[in-house]
Amino acid sequence: MSEDDYCLIDTTRPPRAEGPPYAECVLCREPTEYPESYKGITLCPVCEWQEAQRTACSG
Repeated sequence: MSEDDYCLIDTTRPPRAEGPPYAECVLCREPTEYPESYKGITLCPVCEWQEAQRTACSG
């Protein structure tokens, strides 16, 4: 069995921005690496890592 058989979390990410303006993080309001025009939830690298830690599959 592969790792994908255990974890069903969707890991799609928005496209990275080429430069400013950047979208702000929905949790801490810091700039993210994603374009301001992206529609959806964006997280800064710190919050993205913390969220991954919270939702990590264990087993």
